Amino acid sequence: MAKIGLFYATDTGNTRKIAKRIKKQFEEGEIELFDVAKATPDAMKDCEALIVGTPTLGDGELPDTLAAFLEQMDSSHVSGKTIAMFGLGDQVGYPTEFVDALGITYKKLKKLGANLIGGWSAEGYEFEKSKALRDGEFVGLVLDQDNQADQTNERLEEWLEQVKPELLGATVTG
Repeated sequence: MAKIGLFYATDTGNTRKIAKRIKKQFEEGEIELFDVAKATPDAMKDCEALIVGTPTLGDGELPDTLAAFLEQMDSSHVSGKTIAMFGLGDQVGYPTEFVDALGITYKKLKKLGANLIGGWSAEGYEFEKSKALRDGEFVGLVLDQDNQADQTNERLEEWLEQVKPELLGATVTG
């Protein structure tokens, strides 16, 4: 059984690269990667905690693979599970739908009873609107590889310091 399952959707490959970087920050065997294009939600049942990552496409849309994956989900896949999320977006090219896919995914997981962790400050980003904002902060880590790639390492490190203890704690008490 995978302790932590990292489920990601990818379009250009950037989200997959971030998923692989996250995996390297954990011990061998603590985390397993799942591309939602090749996995089913049933794989989530075998994980004690989850990380979900997505890019936002076009006008604030989910990748087709993630939309299909989420459509197959029900509460048995995530209810009560600790889940951290990250999203990629382009705040300059799409300032009115910045990381909307992260917000759409969050809403679905929350509705299914997930224990969502890992909120992230909106400071340092310049955008007009985002479905990923809740009470002034993002629902998960937000990365902009198009305009702020130079900040990715620092943001990723800080976010992992925040969520890693909770994710690993969920695997102990799970």
